[in-house]
Amino acid sequence: MPEFSQIETPSRRPAILIATAALILIAVAIYLYGRNRKPIASITGVQTYVASSELKAVRGTSNVIGALSHIDNDLYVLANVKLTDNTSQPLIIKDETGVLTAPDHSILESSAIQASELPQIYNAFPALQKLATKPLARETKISPGETIEGMVLLHFPGATEANWNPRESATVTITLYPDTPITLTIPK
Repeated sequence: MPEFSQIETPSRRPAILIATAALILIAVAIYLYGRNRKPIASITGVQTYVASSELKAVRGTSNVIGALSHIDNDLYVLANVKLTDNTSQPLIIKDETGVLTAPDHSILESSAIQASELPQIYNAFPALQKLATKPLARETKISPGETIEGMVLLHFPGATEANWNPRESATVTITLYPDTPITLTIPK
């Protein structure tokens, strides 16, 4: 009678377990990579405008104590910001602020002028409007993968180019929802 021998086939179970573990690791890596990606921002250009406003004392029927002629200087900084949403969720621009650290170590803070206020500013200072570009407005929604660019207009009352040119530092901070704020150094 012929003899039959049983051939043992290797079990597929270890291969299936290894493939399943590899797929789980890949899925976790993709999730963590997407979750930890941050938006990218850069300053693509900077211009300044100094506005001088002269208040002249006028003689009238009554004199106001301390109302003498004087000149007010205001520094406007136009920073063009480019922002790319590298996250997996839409972002919304919540706020835009700036900080100027002058050569004497004094610190001036500014909240960016809102898009709705620009017509009044441009009416008062037409030369400023010639320097302006499309604003990077608050409440702008940025979709994942989208890149936007616009102007952040900062107003530093009392500052001049004498404060700006030799400054210690200047920054623009873009606060995004639901992400963390991005602070950019304005180049000299």
